[in-house]
Amino acid sequence: MSTPAPAPALHPALAAVTARIEVRSAASRAAYLAMIDSARRPGAQRAGLGCANAAHAWAAMPQDDKLRLNAERLPNLGIVSAYNDMLSAHQPYERYPERLRAAARAAGATAQVAGGVPAMCDGITQGEDGMELSLFSRDVIALATAVALSHQVFDAALCLGVCDKIVPGLFIGALQFGELPTVFVPAGPMTSGLSNEAKAKVRQEYAQGKVGREALLASEQAAYHGPGTCTFYGTANSNQMLMEIMGLHLPGASFVNPGTPLREALSEAAVQRAVALAQPGPARRGLGHQIDARVLVNGLVGLLATGGSTNHTLHLVAMARAAGLVLDWDDFAALSAAVPLLARVYPNGQADVNHFHAAGGMGFLIRELLDAGLLHEDVDTVMGRGLRAYTREPWLDGGRLAWRDAPAASGDLDVLRPAAQPFSPDGGLRLLQGNLGRAVVKVSAVKPEHRVVRAPARVFSDQKQLEQAFRAGELRGDLVAVVREQGPRANGMPELHKLTPVLGLLQDRGQRVALVTDGRMSGASGKVPAAIHLSPEALDGGPIARIEDGDWITLDCERGLLELEVEAAVLAARRPALRAPREGLLNHGRQIFQLFRDHASAAEAGASPFGLGQP
Repeated sequence: MSTPAPAPALHPALAAVTARIEVRSAASRAAYLAMIDSARRPGAQRAGLGCANAAHAWAAMPQDDKLRLNAERLPNLGIVSAYNDMLSAHQPYERYPERLRAAARAAGATAQVAGGVPAMCDGITQGEDGMELSLFSRDVIALATAVALSHQVFDAALCLGVCDKIVPGLFIGALQFGELPTVFVPAGPMTSGLSNEAKAKVRQEYAQGKVGREALLASEQAAYHGPGTCTFYGTANSNQMLMEIMGLHLPGASFVNPGTPLREALSEAAVQRAVALAQPGPARRGLGHQIDARVLVNGLVGLLATGGSTNHTLHLVAMARAAGLVLDWDDFAALSAAVPLLARVYPNGQADVNHFHAAGGMGFLIRELLDAGLLHEDVDTVMGRGLRAYTREPWLDGGRLAWRDAPAASGDLDVLRPAAQPFSPDGGLRLLQGNLGRAVVKVSAVKPEHRVVRAPARVFSDQKQLEQAFRAGELRGDLVAVVREQGPRANGMPELHKLTPVLGLLQDRGQRVALVTDGRMSGASGKVPAAIHLSPEALDGGPIARIEDGDWITLDCERGLLELEVEAAVLAARRPALRAPREGLLNHGRQIFQLFRDHASAAEAGASPFGLGQP
């Protein structure tokens, strides 16, 4: 009998970051665990529920389900769904409830749709007024999830969500009921359409006026063409990677296309795992205990190794705090220096997530990171103890769901590489610091020759002003575009994705170009160096409010430097150049989000109004 190979030694950077998160979070983590432990019951959550309460809870259930529920022995699963049929990623969820209920009955349990949560699409609202609701929709989703799970009749939760703010919101809300086991159920990416390279080319041609709206619309519809997640590697697909590497999906579940037999088998198996995890007894562990500092660090490693969304420098921080864990950008920077880049998926390459999945996908990635000592292996997952189960991929063996080892070698070294042969020795996410504050920059798609920019500032109060200046031919020569009053307290921190084609075009013309903003770029931030999430923001007294046209700024991604070349006394004497509150904030639903803006934390604390996980 062969002796199992010893587990690889944990990389010292992972050990150090994990330890300091645990020390930093000791008080808040203890308070969180005490909260969820006080809500835990030895048997079914509904046990002892008043008769009238119980009658209300399952009045509409079939008689056989009522008999099971009345017995107070078998698990009852709560489904929280982000279904709507406007979002291609969430349209497949329309039929999920009936399938999940049937799978629960087959496993001897019951399931109910506990509630729905809103799901908006940044791809639709980019550059429009509705984008100013986007970030805080995460927190609305968290509130809605908490409402859905508030009835004390569920023994486990099934969270159905995919896109940008939806998964973080579901995660934050579910952690408020962290005594319950929770399984996230993905829906999968759409099949590949028009290539990302061709799509980006048409966008730039449109920005230059070389093609019209008809050509642009035809290109976009060829790229975004059917049910499923958009196939580029932005926040939505980063979410799916995170849920898998953190052990909240079934192995290999993230990137299986919708409507396929394998997708349906994985969804049914997710129900079976939730039923198993919900069985009463001392071994039952809910989401709150499953998510610890090691799991959090695993998620961060996955984000860095794949060149994932910059939005998770906000979301992952907020998600951690919901579990009493305090994460900061120094942790991101320390791990980024140690974690190699193993994947190139658009905008960090030309492939999409279907190509990534075909090349070996999550199973290959996780095995490479584990074997390099770059993941914590001894963690709880929805499959049980240990992350090694996630080095396997699902398949249908005679129509039955089974798992097999992920491919031993990458199917495409232009898309996915082993840890010994990375695209880059670091994860490509950098912390920038200087007299303007703290910001993050993603360099995995920025060529080395563009990573240091020293140029005069051009200051704008929103992205539309910058676009107008571009169309007027005013953006000549090297420049650092400063777009301010875009932070969470100012206007809800909308993504400034409309800037990507414009700034990219200027860079392609040979100009040295960079962006400095207290707002967000897309989770698929691209080839122009962008210092984003600058804190403190303009509305919170940040020096960005005192920058003037012509001031020289140095943005150095290699040294982690963000400096305004203005003497401190001169800068202090300037009056912050802030606009008066805009009447526009009173339309398109933005007025009712004022409470969120007023109470939003800084970007590095997650840009959240909840104040969770304070150290």
